Amino acid sequence: MTPLKTLLVPEWLRSYRQADFPGDLAAGAVVAVILAPQGMAYALLAGLPPIVGLYASTVPLLVYALVGSSRHLSVGPVAIVSLLVHVACSKVAPPGTTAYLAAAVQLALLTGLLQLLLGAVRAGFMVNFLSRAAIGGFTSAAALLIALSQMKSLLGISGTSGGSAFQLATSLFSQLGSTHLLTITLGLGAIGLLLVMQRLTPRIPGPLVAVVVGTLLTALLNLDLAGVRTVGDLPHGLPPFAVPDFSLGQLLSLLPAGLTIAMIGYLESFAVAGIIADKEKYRIAPNRELLGLGAANLAAAFFSGYPVTGGFSRTAVNHRAGARTGLAGLITALIISVILLWFTHLFHYLPTTILAAIVIVAVSGLVEIAEARYLFRVKPCDGFTFLLTFLVTLGFGVEWGIVAGVIFSLLVFIWRSAHPHIAQLGWLEKEGVYRNIRRYPEAVVPSGMLLVRVDASLYFANMAFVEDWLRGILASCSDITHIIFDMSGVNDMDAVALSAMERMVDGYAERDITVAFSGMKGPVRDLAGRAGWPIKYGRMVGFLSLQQAVSELRT
Repeated sequence: MTPLKTLLVPEWLRSYRQADFPGDLAAGAVVAVILAPQGMAYALLAGLPPIVGLYASTVPLLVYALVGSSRHLSVGPVAIVSLLVHVACSKVAPPGTTAYLAAAVQLALLTGLLQLLLGAVRAGFMVNFLSRAAIGGFTSAAALLIALSQMKSLLGISGTSGGSAFQLATSLFSQLGSTHLLTITLGLGAIGLLLVMQRLTPRIPGPLVAVVVGTLLTALLNLDLAGVRTVGDLPHGLPPFAVPDFSLGQLLSLLPAGLTIAMIGYLESFAVAGIIADKEKYRIAPNRELLGLGAANLAAAFFSGYPVTGGFSRTAVNHRAGARTGLAGLITALIISVILLWFTHLFHYLPTTILAAIVIVAVSGLVEIAEARYLFRVKPCDGFTFLLTFLVTLGFGVEWGIVAGVIFSLLVFIWRSAHPHIAQLGWLEKEGVYRNIRRYPEAVVPSGMLLVRVDASLYFANMAFVEDWLRGILASCSDITHIIFDMSGVNDMDAVALSAMERMVDGYAERDITVAFSGMKGPVRDLAGRAGWPIKYGRMVGFLSLQQAVSELRT
């Protein structure tokens, strides 16, 4: 099969079995009844008309199912991306305006192009530089920001503004006097219903039940006339095709947000898709996922949507409901299309407070308190990365939060690589091995010898730390005549580290201290060979094991 045909015809479609259809049909229908209200709710969160959320739940799903590599990922509007869209587009135009909608479409276009570019150059590995601790802190804080931003609809007030928790809370408190009791009652009732159904009847789609109950109550009791805000009239018909505005200046202003959404969206999608794929024993292709999500976002841009990605909860529901292949996503898109064609009038009396309740309950699971505790217990440095990202996101907004998380993660990585673990080794007679004398105080250090193991690759940034460590040890041991490096933990060296090591060996030689190397791995041995070490230092760089080096240098 040609590469083009492989790209256009997904693996699940080439090998589709009739036995998979019942599961795909059931899962597609279940996800559709969840996605319809969620799509509208997330669109409101993004500052867009509810219909845009339904538009983003049709063609992008179809495109992803044909291009992506996951058989279970449920693509569409999600809370975190919707918040990022709102923050980015609010800087370009006021929410509710035509210019704001155009900016959201442009953001989908930009996100799609960036993901396609990353996929084409096989740059899926780049998400590995986004620390899980930083992402956890970001999503936890973003969930709280999302909940705060939805309080205006839940309480029936005119609106809240601001990008930080402080700004949102201040705006909210200033309007508490204008809350609408009936709206609050409906919203809190919906939250209670959703939480109870999550616990007692998880297989029944709670958002659909909340929407149906809220809509019926509003229509039968004329609650809209009593001040309860509703979705109102939604246009009929499939998503209209339109070429996005290619305003270069605006695209450049949206570029940081587009890159953030592209990376965060891919990371979220790849994480949940990988979990399901492991359970079902098939492989997720990282770069193919980037292509699939990029194509889905381009489809959203050309069919009046806004940025989409894979959702955690909907993907889990899709899997639990029996989905076997990407056909489930196609069925979901078909059902949403049917709703758009003939049933949008049913949402006229849907209270916006119900949609706010759906969002609040959906993001409540994103606050990862248990993850933070785990990180602090296992690796405090990662715990502080989580906490810093969390606090910056709350205090300064989502854009600064993710930037702070990435920067701090990189700083932690650089610090760790510049401060490698170094062990002084001693001999355990009973076990017949050399081990770290700090962990095994009974280990015997050979007289006059310093046995050193560096557990990291050596490069320009960490050689100074190695030299300082040696100076500290030698300052307290005046009888050292041999330093033997166990190089079994060194996978690579750069030219700067090699040169620094040569200077160190020559310097210790002037103090009548012999430096030897044992257990060099092939790539490091090749590097030393090209630098002329075998000629310059002879057998001192050729010991195959630490035991051999100690045995021969004792004599």
